[in-house]
Amino acid sequence: MSVQPSIALQDLADPAAVDAAHQSAALRKTMRNQRIQDFFFHKITLLFAASVLLVLVGIIISLVIGAAPAFKEFGAGFISRVEWDPVGDQFGAMIAIWGTLATSIIALAVAFPISFGIALFLTEICPVWLRRPMGTAVELLAGVPSIIYGMWGLFVFAPLFADHVQPLLKNTIGQLPVIGQLFQGPTMGIGILTAGLILAIMIIPFIASVMRDVFEIVPTVLKESAYGLGCTKWEVVRKVVLPYTRNGVVGGVMLGLGRALGETMAVTFVIGNAHDLSWSLFSAGNSISSTLANEFAEAATPLHSSSLFALALILFAITFIVLSAAKLMLVGMARNEGTK
Repeated sequence: MSVQPSIALQDLADPAAVDAAHQSAALRKTMRNQRIQDFFFHKITLLFAASVLLVLVGIIISLVIGAAPAFKEFGAGFISRVEWDPVGDQFGAMIAIWGTLATSIIALAVAFPISFGIALFLTEICPVWLRRPMGTAVELLAGVPSIIYGMWGLFVFAPLFADHVQPLLKNTIGQLPVIGQLFQGPTMGIGILTAGLILAIMIIPFIASVMRDVFEIVPTVLKESAYGLGCTKWEVVRKVVLPYTRNGVVGGVMLGLGRALGETMAVTFVIGNAHDLSWSLFSAGNSISSTLANEFAEAATPLHSSSLFALALILFAITFIVLSAAKLMLVGMARNEGTK
């Protein structure tokens, strides 16, 4: 019993043992502080992530509450109703839905191949000394405010389109059966087709920038191996670059489509803002966003305001469906990867 205290006193008198004890205590304190920091870091980041969901839920709830009177008055048929008469308090969403979908489809059909060509040129063909200036120019186009595109479209593009392009389309494609109905009517310069082309010009920089970035992450060794086997540039792009960057390409396209679906000011300038449903792409129309921009501040009756909320809810639903379909497509592509 007398030996233990002497050993303990001897250990405490040893400087090395004292230093080891201090280091052990400091290590325990450091680990405790790190656990506390990790705890707060986890909770704070969780709060940030949850705040996004809370904002989303709040938006959905506010839209549903605001749209409830319109759906109660007109029922689910509000979506398919063509009439939009603020004076008679009769409203329907079909004209705005058609304008939104038509302009977005036109924009995506025009923008996707052009964006793909831009990204392909910048990453595979463009000389190194020209790559950075051209890439910067494309990114600068993405920063131009939408109202500038709208003003340019109304005062510059629309007159040229009416004088030169629309008559040509009317006299050529417009004479074909079935599809010719889309290119008939007065050549005013403004309308569904003009709005779609302006949207295409707006979303090209977004899609091209994303595609360029994802094309650049393809490992050089993969492309050099394909070139070493005798593949052409197109074969390298088709068999190496595209399969490797498929998810990123789809993401860039969906980003551009989301921008097109929700664009307001540029479309408002050139779509014509007419509550009219026509097969002709030359005719004036309306989109959901342009209707909201034009009429929300001037809604005279509660039913009119509720109908505008209903349009906003429909636009939200369209965007959600499009993005969900894109996600499901990516999941299916990933599941089928390696089965071919």
